[in-house]
Amino acid sequence: MDWTHPMLRAIAVAQSARAHGNHPFGAVLVAGDGRVVLEAENTVVTHRDATGHAETNLVRLASNQMDRDELAAATLVTSCEPCAMCSGAIYWSGIGAVVYGLAETALLEMTGTHPENPTLALPSRDVFAAGSRRVGVTGPMLEEQAAAVHAGFWG
Repeated sequence: MDWTHPMLRAIAVAQSARAHGNHPFGAVLVAGDGRVVLEAENTVVTHRDATGHAETNLVRLASNQMDRDELAAATLVTSCEPCAMCSGAIYWSGIGAVVYGLAETALLEMTGTHPENPTLALPSRDVFAAGSRRVGVTGPMLEEQAAAVHAGFWG
């Protein structure tokens, strides 16, 4: 499948998160038939919830609206590589695959030691590889576009 359209949508959702006063991260869920069925933005700041990452917000929505077979056939497309927390949530939800834009290593280069992004240097592939079920991972892709939404944000 060509992930360009869903990735551009995830990046647009990240821009929306930034416009709403949150960190610039966005995610969409693509059903097994290729349709974007859900989307979520980061809400860490506005909801005062450290777990309000775009991916965890999307996992919550998807888990409440879809059955296990639908989740297994779905792909979570996210503007940035999922952190360890989000990777764990994706794993436990049963979502079958992840596609990400900006790599966590590239994000760390942009944010440095910014206190609002205390990055764990643990790639999503490593988190998923530690599990007993396979989660497909594709990325990074469209890194320039995914990075653009962070320009000037992290000071």
